[in-house]
Amino acid sequence: MTGTLNVAPIRREPLAAEVARRLVDYLLSGGVEPGERMPSERQLAEAFGVGRSAVREAIAALSLIGLIEVRHGDGTYLKRPDSPLLPQVVEWGLLLGEQRTIDLVEARQLIEVDIAGLAASRRTEDDLADLARILARMEHEARDGAETAEFVDADVAFHLRLAEAARNTALRDVLTSVQALLRAWIGRVIAEGYRDISYAEHVPIFDAVRAQNPRAAEEAMDAHMRSAARRLQATLDRASHHAGAIDPSPSARRLS
Repeated sequence: MTGTLNVAPIRREPLAAEVARRLVDYLLSGGVEPGERMPSERQLAEAFGVGRSAVREAIAALSLIGLIEVRHGDGTYLKRPDSPLLPQVVEWGLLLGEQRTIDLVEARQLIEVDIAGLAASRRTEDDLADLARILARMEHEARDGAETAEFVDADVAFHLRLAEAARNTALRDVLTSVQALLRAWIGRVIAEGYRDISYAEHVPIFDAVRAQNPRAAEEAMDAHMRSAARRLQATLDRASHHAGAIDPSPSARRLS
């Protein structure tokens, strides 16, 4: 047989990603109860048979999506998952430097832009009233110093209600299915202190939907998605730095 085979090479998963998956299996199987302190980095490294740097990267990734909480000087604790989709989010690859993270960010941007345009064309007065109430809630919680989770709930609710207004069940179902991704992404970014900016970026989306201007709605959503992606990349970079992880891969830097 001559020539070369037209097949894609087998790519091995980064070690930190594999450690993260196995750590999730351990945590969600009851190895640690919600609120309990996890084993130390050294203990985990010995148990998994890997270096501490891989464990450190895995912990940073799981902290990013809100599964665990790193308390400096006190250890790492398991948090109670706030969504049954959380394990799938990990499976999809919301981990530091993974290509699938970038793919998910890109997919969300395309979906949200289409939803915004359709919502502007198809919204009803009831849709508009609901969106106005949610936006007012975002404004109040951005300025009132509410808990991060409360602002995140309102932010996610805005996007899901917009999907309802678009009157496209396929797009709505796709966005609903990645609700955990939305919460993980938005929650991580908002925790860094971007509430006012996030709220301000939703206003022109609402205004365009109210004016029934699909093009303006798409442009406003596209601008919001691009800005949100840059903020996510900044939090990824900071998490990587604080965890002592290696520099982000070239693919991760593409988010910027």
